Amino acid sequence: MSEETTNEATLNDERATRLARRQAIIDAGGNPYPEHCDVTDHVADLAARYAELGEDDADEQAHTVAGRIRAKRGQGKVAFVVLQDATDKMQLFCRIDNLGQEGMAALRKMDLGDVIEATGSMMRTKRGELSLAPTSVRLLSKSVRPLPEKFHGLSDKETRYRQRYVDLIVNDDVRETFRKRSAIVSAFRRYMEEDAYMEVETPILQTIQGGATAKPFITHFNALNQECFLRIATELPLKRLLVGGFERVYEIGRIFRNEGMDQTHNPEFTTMEAYRAYSDLEGMKELAEGVIKAANAAIGNPEQIEYQGQTIDLSGTWPSIPMTKVVSNSLGVEVDLDTPVERLVELCHENKIETKSEWGAGKLIAELYDEIGEPSLVNPTFVVDYPVEVSPLAKRYEDEPRLTHRFELVIAGHEYANAFSELNDPVDQAERFHAEIAERDSGDDEAMQFDADYVRALEYGMPPAGGIGIGIDRVVMLLTNQPSIRDVLLFPHMKPEAGAKNGAAEAKAAEEAAAGAKGSAYAANKQPTLDLSKVAIEPLFEDYVDFDTFSKSDFRAVKVKACEAVKKSKKLLNFTLDDGTGADRTILSGIHAFYEPEDLVGKTLVAITNLPPRAMMGIDSCGMLLSAIHTEDGEERLNLLQLDDSIPAGAKLY
Repeated sequence: MSEETTNEATLNDERATRLARRQAIIDAGGNPYPEHCDVTDHVADLAARYAELGEDDADEQAHTVAGRIRAKRGQGKVAFVVLQDATDKMQLFCRIDNLGQEGMAALRKMDLGDVIEATGSMMRTKRGELSLAPTSVRLLSKSVRPLPEKFHGLSDKETRYRQRYVDLIVNDDVRETFRKRSAIVSAFRRYMEEDAYMEVETPILQTIQGGATAKPFITHFNALNQECFLRIATELPLKRLLVGGFERVYEIGRIFRNEGMDQTHNPEFTTMEAYRAYSDLEGMKELAEGVIKAANAAIGNPEQIEYQGQTIDLSGTWPSIPMTKVVSNSLGVEVDLDTPVERLVELCHENKIETKSEWGAGKLIAELYDEIGEPSLVNPTFVVDYPVEVSPLAKRYEDEPRLTHRFELVIAGHEYANAFSELNDPVDQAERFHAEIAERDSGDDEAMQFDADYVRALEYGMPPAGGIGIGIDRVVMLLTNQPSIRDVLLFPHMKPEAGAKNGAAEAKAAEEAAAGAKGSAYAANKQPTLDLSKVAIEPLFEDYVDFDTFSKSDFRAVKVKACEAVKKSKKLLNFTLDDGTGADRTILSGIHAFYEPEDLVGKTLVAITNLPPRAMMGIDSCGMLLSAIHTEDGEERLNLLQLDDSIPAGAKLY
């Protein structure tokens, strides 16, 4: 029997024992889940109040605390229980003289993890430990599932994220991280309120994809029979409020982007966006530096902090460096917007960065910055002078229209804030929206849509303004020294457990069935259900391929072990495949527009396995996954070939 099977059997036996104890309480006329309790004190408050209590000092005052049993020992006439509440742990010194025979018997039947109420006076034991000596102990909630063992407890990251409630019970440092997160968000609000900013709320459901370049989630609004986006930014609604006459506004709220997940990205995350009329980029630098320093002080950190093995100095005034200078320093070669495009393309390829023929100098420099410039910055740095090609909402420099008044705050190689001197010229804004539409038409599904109402708002006149967005989750990661965004999200998004039902998928399937959907070719796909009336199929090739050439292609069934989005690529997915050889195979495929990576894990696909490696985004792709391609309304769509899961990895196709 495997260790995992043994552990599961032990858990089931323990759970059965606890369920029996629960039933015994009910059979005896008791209630293992009473409705009411009277807590008068918290453990941390009692520890502070009675810190000087001596062994012989008497305390006659009764205190009632409640919490979870974390440890229990002793038998006979004395028992020691460690109770943990929301503030700290404290020992209960339980004596039969105080509890009586019946109370002591009930205590012995309580289990680790049970939530109890204890009433008694404070004392100090002969060993010097401050304790509560209860005269009564009452069960408030019977725990029928045992907590993880103390020394072999909840250490698996996947389980910790999925069962955060258990993680919080058994790991003190995790609870402390989330206390600090709350303090950081509160510090943000205090700082903004003290600087006369008004907190507002803007819609999460939006009909226009705007305010950022990102792929949105799409949902259906039944009452209006309308497709909506979950917001990818709060920017455009907030700037409408500047048009309306508010001078300083901000919002702390959830943002949703239908993109990949990694150490610093989660599809649902929290930002603070703020806009200030009659301000500019310098005002936003002061805000970013001030609010992050205030949050750092609020949790008791020094100005020099440790983050994942690096010392970060938050003190002083943070420097500003042009993007071209950051790239030049990283390359060891001077580049700027006047550097020939051919040379910039060459530098990109030397650093294994994919390029497109239509990209100009600004876009190429931005790509070099993203790949090699940003990771080189450790201490807080405002990277300024962004090319207009990558800043559709920022105001241009009057003396250099190829650059915009924009900065990103970079710390430890990651972006923490993005700010602009906001564009308020409606004609310029409309032109940039049209440029974004051209990007969408060329295949960039992250480009913004034309927001006619926002242009109309600008036509009424928006004051010159500074605007900023700060990633709250990343700030919490930095200030609490956490390596992953999942460590600072109470409930990070997770792939469902094996065998778990997906309620949303079931609801969607039922809705499609009720509506008489015309097929299920795209049911598990990101694209809408296939409409065969719109499908165009490419004509068959008239030229022959000789059999000897064709037979050299090695088609194999492969199992998807892992799949993730390729950083900086909007189309590529990185597959880790089992091809039956015992060694993992990496294949990159440009199908992210049609499939989410987590939906493909565990699937059986078809790959050509004997193609020479091809470098894509700096990663060697060893083979090709096969898809069926058709055209619909002039748009090419890919259907990844998926086989029955009973076909073993490595099986050759003939």
